[in-house]
Amino acid sequence: MNSNIIVVGIGEILWDVFPERKVLGGAPANFAYHVSQFGYDGYALSAVGDDPLGKEVLDSLRAKEMKYLIDVVDYPTGTVQVTLDDKGVPAYEITQNVAWDNIPFTSRTENLAQNTQTVCFGSLAQRSEVSRNTIRKFISSMPSDALKIFDINLRQHFYTKEIIEESLNMSNMLKINDEEVVTVSKLFGINGDETEICNILRERYSLKLVVLTKGADGSYVFTADKTYFQPTPKVHVADTVGAGDSFTAAFTAAYLAGESVENAHQLAVEVSAYVCQHNGAMPRLADSHRQLFR
Repeated sequence: MNSNIIVVGIGEILWDVFPERKVLGGAPANFAYHVSQFGYDGYALSAVGDDPLGKEVLDSLRAKEMKYLIDVVDYPTGTVQVTLDDKGVPAYEITQNVAWDNIPFTSRTENLAQNTQTVCFGSLAQRSEVSRNTIRKFISSMPSDALKIFDINLRQHFYTKEIIEESLNMSNMLKINDEEVVTVSKLFGINGDETEICNILRERYSLKLVVLTKGADGSYVFTADKTYFQPTPKVHVADTVGAGDSFTAAFTAAYLAGESVENAHQLAVEVSAYVCQHNGAMPRLADSHRQLFR
């Protein structure tokens, strides 16, 4: 068991609102939930409003037996309107000026940071100054040898070159997808193919690992010594919401457990394929995946 290892997803928590239903989401919360399924002490760190949707968030997390540090603030709980194309790939319309834009940095937050071995954060929750400052203070309060994962997660227009660069400088692992690589290469004026761009980022920002996911076209992990590739299993896709977050969580869980990069990569591929076969970002994982860590 890894229950004494604290792993935090910090940033947005919200309701993904589909035409026929709503499901709990937000990349950091998705990550924390899946990490906790592998036996780690996973925490979602965010904020909700003092409203029925906020109460539902907390009730849902408790029902999932998930730990959290979520403040109630004077802003509405976040929502995202989600539409799926015929391949199950989502498009998002993200509400602004909501609770997770206003995550406070409190003494409890600082105490959690000082005891956190791994954090995962993205660019989206840094669109507001309040949450951006909280994320930075959290990371600067963590132990110096902690794993700091920047899951870049570019959404709509909610990012800048400066936020991306500052986040890379705070990190030692980057998770990025094929569309985001193109955007980052243009922002930073980096030429080359996807693998060259990822290795340039890895070297420029002294990253231990860069993970590149390409949907149905497979995924890569880049280290200083080697490039790893895994094909994506062919499965019936219900939707791809949260698949990338489960990939990051499974890779992190195996990596923290001392597994090789290759084995961690294989587990990540299997878990994300499993999540794609279910609706919503937080399905219960198969026992065959979770028992690897029992």
